[in-house]
Amino acid sequence: MAPMRATRAACALPCLLAAAALLPGCGGGSGSTASTSSTAAESAPSRPAPPPGEFPSAKGRTLRQVLKAAKGGPAEVVIAPEAMVFYPGENRYPFEVYERDGASVTDAEVALYYSRVPSPHRGAKSKTGSKGQLAKAEEEALDQPAVGPFPAAVETLATKPAFRAATTEEGAEVAGVVYSTQLDFPSDGDWRPAAVIREGGEVRAKLLPIAEVGIFHRVPRPGQVPPPIDYGAALGKKPIVLLFATPQFCQSRSCGPVVDVAAQVKHESGDKAAFIHMQIYNDDDPAKGVRPQVRAFHLPSVPWLFTINRHGVVSAAVEGALGTELMNEVVDKVVAE
Repeated sequence: MAPMRATRAACALPCLLAAAALLPGCGGGSGSTASTSSTAAESAPSRPAPPPGEFPSAKGRTLRQVLKAAKGGPAEVVIAPEAMVFYPGENRYPFEVYERDGASVTDAEVALYYSRVPSPHRGAKSKTGSKGQLAKAEEEALDQPAVGPFPAAVETLATKPAFRAATTEEGAEVAGVVYSTQLDFPSDGDWRPAAVIREGGEVRAKLLPIAEVGIFHRVPRPGQVPPPIDYGAALGKKPIVLLFATPQFCQSRSCGPVVDVAAQVKHESGDKAAFIHMQIYNDDDPAKGVRPQVRAFHLPSVPWLFTINRHGVVSAAVEGALGTELMNEVVDKVVAE
C-alpha cells in the first residue's frame, strides 16, 4: 500500500464506533458543546459556482496563455487539493483556499483548468535522469491546449452547535468551507490543473499539483462490492455510511469538521442507515501503521466517505471534505436504493 496521505497529510481516527452509532463530538471527546464565539465555519455560507463566463476562456489557448490572462499575476493564497484518486470521466475535485498565515479564505471565486502532461519519450534521457524528464514534461504541459473553466462551488463545513466538537471550536486552523468542482478527465495519465482566482477585484492564477488519473484503481467505486471488513450486523441488511476520518492526528484542516458533519447527519437520519466511524491506525498510534480495514479499501488519503446499500454494493465514494448538504445527498440516495 502506498504511504498514507491525507489531503496534505496522513490522518487517523480517534474512535471506531459500532455499526449503528456515530456519536456527536467524536473529533473532540466530550467537549462538543458550542461556544458563543464566532468561527470561520459559522460565518461562511455555501455558495453556488460562479458562471464560467466570469473567467478567462480556454478556447484556442494553451494553459500558459490562460494563466497569463489572469492580469493580477501569481496568486498569493495557498490552494490545497483534497483528492488524489481520479478516473477517466467526471471527478469531484475538492480543495481548500487559505492565506499563508493559515486563515481560511471563504469568499474567493475560483475556477480550475487543466492540460495534458505529455508522456516522456520512451528511452529519452536528460542530465538529471527520469526526474528531469518528468519536470520537462510538466513544463511542456503549460503549452498544451487548456480545458476549462470549471468554476468551483463553496460548501460550508458548519454544523449545529450540538454537533461541534471542542477541537473544531478551538482549532485555529480548522477549515470553514470546502471548494469543489467537477473535472472531466478524458483518459488515464497525468494532467496539470491550474486555478484562476477572483478575489478583492483582482484575478490571479496558480498551478496545482499533477493529477494522476487511473493509478488508484483498487479503491472501491460505486457499483462494486466493498471489501469484507467488519460492518457489524448491517451489511446486506441496512444501508451503511462508512467514514474514514479523524482530527486527532490529521494535519488536514477538514478532518474535524467532517466528523462533526457526520455526527449531525447521523442524528438527523435516525435509524435509516448504520453509521460507522472507522479508525485509521492500529491502537490509535501512527507508529503502528494503518489498520487492516484501511488497507482493505486501499486508501491513499483521508477523509473518505463510502455509502453501501442494503444489497451490499457501494453506492457512493467521496474523497475529501464535504458538508451536510452533500452528505445528506449521498445518504438519501443509499437509503432509497
